[in-house]
Amino acid sequence: MEPQALYRGHVLHRRLRPRGHVLRYRVFHLLIDIDRIDELPARLRLFSRNRFNLFAFHDADHGDGNNLRNHAESLLRSAGIEPDGGPIRLLTMPRLLGYAFNPLSTWFCHSADGAVRAVIYEVSNTFGERHNYVIEAKPDAQTLHQFAPKRFHVSPFLPMAMSYAFRVVPPGEKLAIGITVSDNDGPILAAIHTGRRAELTDRALLHTAVTYPLATLKVTLAIHWEALKLWMKGVPLFRKPPPPENILTVGE
Repeated sequence: MEPQALYRGHVLHRRLRPRGHVLRYRVFHLLIDIDRIDELPARLRLFSRNRFNLFAFHDADHGDGNNLRNHAESLLRSAGIEPDGGPIRLLTMPRLLGYAFNPLSTWFCHSADGAVRAVIYEVSNTFGERHNYVIEAKPDAQTLHQFAPKRFHVSPFLPMAMSYAFRVVPPGEKLAIGITVSDNDGPILAAIHTGRRAELTDRALLHTAVTYPLATLKVTLAIHWEALKLWMKGVPLFRKPPPPENILTVGE
């Protein structure tokens, strides 16, 4: 199966308490092999790397903005996971007409034999900050069940004393990334991203641009619009803490 592909699908957020709230929107993502990115602009007119196009991938939008493999492998080593040079594939929204905001980009780090060795959950907030949750994958698991304590502020409607439970079906013909956010009283928020694979061609990109118009901008607008609705429902606000000193949190 070609390692680089387009995934079109939906994101569903369901807040359970203290007020019920549901958000659903359509999204598209690209699955990019970080060692083979330059193959895409070589064969696609509508996709570029580090320059403006209808769709574009900018290295500065991820990691430290420098060498992507070095960044990912450094995170793995900091988490006690020794990489062996296997493929690293990044699931992310590209820039559309120069703009993108990715609340979550997911790095699937494979061993040389092709198995998923670890997942890096790269989380960004609307304050321009970024944090990485690095979790080793259980051998031979078809569905990944992973956990991490919350160490990074994302929403003013969620406190820091929480934990994440991830349930992930790695990208194939379909993908699914589920996240349950819990506090000491149990789950408070559940989110799931589902998508279906499509071949990455100019025709598919043009169709996506037409059927998902301004999708990358809509993610940011949806975050603020839904925040207003939560505030109007009386959901309490929490003060933003300073970002963590460490750029990664190790999960299990």
